[in-house]
Amino acid sequence: MSGSLKKYQIDTDENRAFLRSMTEDLLSFGHRVPSPGGSSYYLLSDGSPWKEHERETYITSRMVHVYSIGQFLGHEGSEALADAALSGLRGELRDSGNGGWYPGVTADGKPLSGKVCYAHAFVILAASSACLAGRPGAEELLGKAIADYDMHFWNEEDGMAVDTWNTEFTVLDDYRGLNANMHTVEAFLAASDTTGDEKYRERAGRIIDRVIGWAADNEWRIPEHFTKDWVPDLECNRDRPDDQFKPYGATPGHGIEWSRLITQWAVSTFGSADGQAERYIDASQNLFNRAVADGWDSDGAPGLVYTTDWEGKPVVHDRMHWVLAEAINTSAVLYRVTGKQEYAARYAAFMQYLDEKVLDKVHGSWIHQMNSVNEPIDTVWPGKPDIYHALQATLIPYHDPGVSIAKDIKLSLT
Repeated sequence: MSGSLKKYQIDTDENRAFLRSMTEDLLSFGHRVPSPGGSSYYLLSDGSPWKEHERETYITSRMVHVYSIGQFLGHEGSEALADAALSGLRGELRDSGNGGWYPGVTADGKPLSGKVCYAHAFVILAASSACLAGRPGAEELLGKAIADYDMHFWNEEDGMAVDTWNTEFTVLDDYRGLNANMHTVEAFLAASDTTGDEKYRERAGRIIDRVIGWAADNEWRIPEHFTKDWVPDLECNRDRPDDQFKPYGATPGHGIEWSRLITQWAVSTFGSADGQAERYIDASQNLFNRAVADGWDSDGAPGLVYTTDWEGKPVVHDRMHWVLAEAINTSAVLYRVTGKQEYAARYAAFMQYLDEKVLDKVHGSWIHQMNSVNEPIDTVWPGKPDIYHALQATLIPYHDPGVSIAKDIKLSLT
């Protein structure tokens, strides 16, 4: 094997070095995120702040998470960057009157309306990582984040999270969705790993059981959108197929991401060799294999398409960086858990595509959106808002698949 190809192969010194260099570059790219009020600026393609854009809670939360990890990795300035974003979550993004967090604030600091589960899940993730890093105020933030989530978003009867309230938490929207529930699973696993409260791991399992059932009934293409009674709405947003958060059809990237989170939950709950874990790891493989078969190289050019119809035909051909990041993560995780060489081969192919097409070797970070022939475009994701997905893809491949990434990095230091 040539030296140039070795850097794409999992468990080679060359691949480890490739990922380490990306980790440091990504953490450096995000240094200009803090606004005066603490909430994180949306970043442009060169890493400069887009000061006219809304400053959103989920991006601010992601920056707390990544710079808490940066602290563990010894990246200079991480503590100050994590604390700045924490001040945004504790200050201008927090609704002190009604509780919970605004989706964000406008460029001039006015709160955006509504309360969304997606953002609240990321606040839990942020606070969990910041607690592990010992950041001031993080423990109090985690307590508030969990309490608000439990009060407003978790539905114990359904074993699922609701999606969107009005600002005052008095009117609940009828829409139910799996994107917020997917990041709820991520947040619950992180909270459980941080606090030791297994209730949240058990809740994650309840969500996972329902998702696996829906996917198995739909040839392992996961329905994304639902009515208030959790009936799949397979035609949702057919007229807006490239919606940022609610696209029409199946989203291969989410099938891949669910695959990793289900594996993490199963390994953390049962252990990878336990017979009870086997059916979940089988389901994870079915999800990953279906998503890759539908999405990878499916339209005559390399890359993973954003969405497909319910027969697996591409609908939105654009390539999103986060989909590739999750493909890298999940192929590595499935290789660790199953030992199957097919996942190592997938990992190498994804790594090569990253290096040749997606890494921005001029401005830094990863190109966030490309068209069907891998040319940069910005119709869905202008700029490079944050570094969360890309950074995790440089770390998860070499960490314990059953432990949340911030917790496992901290454990590796002791």
